[in-house]
Amino acid sequence: MATEPIDMEIAGTCVSEFGSAIGMPQLCGEWFGNQIFWLVVALVAIYFILSRVALPRIGSVLAERQGTITNDIAAAEDLKVKATEAEAQYDKALIDARAEAQRIISEAKADIQADLDKAIAVADADIAAKAVESEKAISEIREGAMKNVEDVAKDTAQAIVAALGGSADAKTVSAAVDARMKG
Repeated sequence: MATEPIDMEIAGTCVSEFGSAIGMPQLCGEWFGNQIFWLVVALVAIYFILSRVALPRIGSVLAERQGTITNDIAAAEDLKVKATEAEAQYDKALIDARAEAQRIISEAKADIQADLDKAIAVADADIAAKAVESEKAISEIREGAMKNVEDVAKDTAQAIVAALGGSADAKTVSAAVDARMKG
């Protein structure tokens, strides 16, 4: 079978004898009115759906988000101010605590110094009393030592006089030793 060339009448039409499209109906001028009508209907339907349903919902979500963000920013600013105030109060409390600690330390030092002064006074009194006692003991020891030296000197003088062949009575020896000891 041989192919027949396309009939010229068929080539210029977009609709077959049965009413169906031949080729691409979008490019057929006979279909433009119908296509434009349905395009307008579809666009109007989309516009109404978007303007009445979708866009108000999107707008409310955006408004809610903006409100939440604004509230969060305001709350953050409030918390920042409160944190700054709390830090200032903390610093003041820290300074007050340090001042109180210094006061307590100075009072404790003063109490310790007073106790130390009392203890030193008591120790000085004890040392003075013991020094007096020691001076008495030393004085008694000196007196005892001087008496012993005097007795030894008298005995030694009598022994020396006797060794030299002389005789001396105790009264003469005592007077000689006493005179020599006085200077």
